[in-house]
Amino acid sequence: MGHTHSEILIHVVFGTKGRQRTIHDQLRPRLWDYMGGIARQEFAGILKVGGTDDHIHGLLRLRPDMSVAEAMAKWKSLSSGWVHREFPECRAFAWQSGYGAFSVSSGRKDGVVSYIENQAEHHRTMTFEEEFVSLLARAGIPYDPKYLWADD
Repeated sequence: MGHTHSEILIHVVFGTKGRQRTIHDQLRPRLWDYMGGIARQEFAGILKVGGTDDHIHGLLRLRPDMSVAEAMAKWKSLSSGWVHREFPECRAFAWQSGYGAFSVSSGRKDGVVSYIENQAEHHRTMTFEEEFVSLLARAGIPYDPKYLWADD
């Protein structure tokens, strides 16, 4: 086969450092737009980005030659640099070092997009920490609670 064809969809989730509520209302829509632009330019695209004041969800499309780790390092670095340039009052803004990454089949992408779109409603009854543990459990990803938030 002469060309590579792929559909690599990854639902990524990560918080602000220490889960500080630093993604305020004025920042949030601009940050999501900027992060969407990074994903379109650096990865293979984005289907949805969203979140709340202390974390982000993204449904990314990755190129087959890019690792999830490479994508996350680039997404976090470029976006936090942009926040510091565009919002000087947000000097303390930073992402946590870790992230969750969950593979998504093409048939489930609409459900993940809907899940991301409904973050505000979802977090009326569940914290980010509870949500993240729930995502890990649903994906069958083992973790030690002692180390889950250790580097924040």
